[in-house]
Amino acid sequence: MPVHQVLRLGRGAIIELDSRENDSVKILVNNHPVAEGAVVVSGSRIGVEVRRMLPRSPEYR
Repeated sequence: MPVHQVLRLGRGAIIELDSRENDSVKILVNNHPVAEGAVVVSGSRIGVEVRRMLPRSPEYR
C-alpha cells in the first residue's frame, strides 16, 4: 500500500493482510526491497518489526 493511502486511513480502518503474526515480510520502497521483517501483534496493534536491512542495489547508490 502506498504511503499516501496509509496517511489517508482513518481511525478504525481495516486493512486485510496476507500474512499472520510472526510471518516474514519484505519491506518495499518504490517497489524495491529494502528490508526483511516480521508481522508483530502488541495488544490491539499490528506492526512490522525490521529484522534485517538489505544491501542497496547499484542503481540506488
